[in-house]
Amino acid sequence: MDSPLATVLLPAALAIVMLGLGLSLTVGDFARVGRQPKAVVIALLLQLLVLPAVCFGLVLAFDLPPILAVGMLLLAASPGGTTANLFSHLFRGDVALNVTLTAVNSLIAVLTLPVITNLAIGYFDPADADTLGLQFGKTVQVFAVVLVPVAIGMLVRRRAARFADRMDKPVRILSAVVLALVIVGTMLAERENITGYLRDIGLPALLFCALSLLVGFLVPRALGVVERQAVASAFEIGIHNSTLAIAVAISVLGSVELAVPAAVYGVLMFPVAAVFGWAITRTSRRRGSELPVG
Repeated sequence: MDSPLATVLLPAALAIVMLGLGLSLTVGDFARVGRQPKAVVIALLLQLLVLPAVCFGLVLAFDLPPILAVGMLLLAASPGGTTANLFSHLFRGDVALNVTLTAVNSLIAVLTLPVITNLAIGYFDPADADTLGLQFGKTVQVFAVVLVPVAIGMLVRRRAARFADRMDKPVRILSAVVLALVIVGTMLAERENITGYLRDIGLPALLFCALSLLVGFLVPRALGVVERQAVASAFEIGIHNSTLAIAVAISVLGSVELAVPAAVYGVLMFPVAAVFGWAITRTSRRRGSELPVG
């Protein structure tokens, strides 16, 4: 695909998003894994193993067309994005844990995303299966578009921390604007089929987002993780980097149809995450008010 969306806008969008992530990271964020391993390991296992299984079940339950089924699994394999940090901050989660999870998961996703995507392509066998696979060369491309901007951002922060702090908010705003443009561009590219796609993928994407948030919160709490860290885990797991999924689908795999689930999810995740955050905050306050004084 040689359209401006695939060759210019998407690589630039993903570079901005990942650069913004790098500007917020330090080496210490990776070292933090050893200081709170339980919360990190639980969240990563949910992200890497449980969510793809949940997504696979939804895809089968709704009997999605093969190309959309693969697109859903590609989304499920994508790591959490910087938007998760914002929601975690708004609803009093452990933002430091979010930063650590995003950093570690972005590294791991370079390996797991191609594996899950190729397994989905092999199972669902969409029409263009021969050209869709993430072979070694395309995997290297994913590695480059994900990690190189992050590394640049971390280097800038290491050399000029004040500049990185000043740039954090503008880059976040720019990332949100770019994400909106990418979603609109994807929808416009598929405008002739958009009604059918929304009918097919709208409810599965909505349920996947809600289930991701619930699993990300309830499982850590059941395993003894404190509430602030469970909130962070929920948003990290429930808010995927849809820009990455769209970029891989269009720029790396050359399929706009494959990007539709991520584009629809990118629209739905904001209101769903906001409602979820409001609900757990309200529940937490009510539970606190019921505790006996002293």
